[in-house]
Amino acid sequence: MSYVSPEAIRQAKQMDLLTYLQNYEPGELVKLSGENYCTRTHDSLKISNGKWHWFSRGIGGKTALDYLIKVRDYSFSDAVETITGRAAARPPIFYALKPQPVRKLLLPDRNDTNDAVIRYLTGRGIDREIIDYCITRQMLYESKPYHNAVFLGFDRDGQARYAALRGTQSGYKGEASGSDKHFSFLLADDPNAESVHLFESAIDAMSYATLLKITGRNWRQAPLLSLAGVFKTKRENVVPVALERFLAEHPRVQTLLLHLDNDEVGRGAAQGIMGGLGEKYRVLDCPAPEGKDVNEYLVQRINRNRGKEDRAR
Repeated sequence: MSYVSPEAIRQAKQMDLLTYLQNYEPGELVKLSGENYCTRTHDSLKISNGKWHWFSRGIGGKTALDYLIKVRDYSFSDAVETITGRAAARPPIFYALKPQPVRKLLLPDRNDTNDAVIRYLTGRGIDREIIDYCITRQMLYESKPYHNAVFLGFDRDGQARYAALRGTQSGYKGEASGSDKHFSFLLADDPNAESVHLFESAIDAMSYATLLKITGRNWRQAPLLSLAGVFKTKRENVVPVALERFLAEHPRVQTLLLHLDNDEVGRGAAQGIMGGLGEKYRVLDCPAPEGKDVNEYLVQRINRNRGKEDRAR
């Protein structure tokens, strides 16, 4: 390795990746939203808040030096010389990052009881034990005055950061103001998990837990993560932000099991996740064998079992 002076190393370590790309490789940057970017070569490599993370490989860093070594496979000395050489030829312009507004989650008031939510969810085939588990842990409650089901998602400090709303007396679907999709509904979390099951909604996650219980399996053995909805997009290999955040906080995960809907949007989202993360993780596409989604399959299965019991009487 050629000699690199301590001053050159110090200078190279001062340059963050966003500054480097903005100044010397602007064509490699793709703006996603606000101050969030990905790279054109690797769209699962996200740059945000002064840091970068390559989700499909499970690696990240802050500096351009880290990027050149870990992503571009430069030697340490070549990476330092590249950064300092470019900076000497054309001093970089440091673009001030706009401060990210802090989202304040505005939750609906809690109703005195959860009776309407319990009736609604049991009516959709979800096991009462699983409903009570969510209510006891304050992941689920009934709002007032509209009696919506409120499904909460939390950050690592236990603060509610996301809330999905589902009408118990109508077809209403929505999110509480200030919801951050990075922190969606997560059932049966395990910080040491090696696999995670993925769903479009909290109800599908709870429905899958019910299916596990029906078949005598432990529904709390692996995390069940709602992606807070998925959407059709023109970009390829899109990884939902809820999954990105989860994987960054659960480095032992090796297997992703996709239980997304049997429609065009759900199938497209599954392909995006497999394309974006297939090189790093074992990704299994496991949609419901019948019906549009996991909950519809659960209801069909329960109705069939009831029909068999009625005929046996």
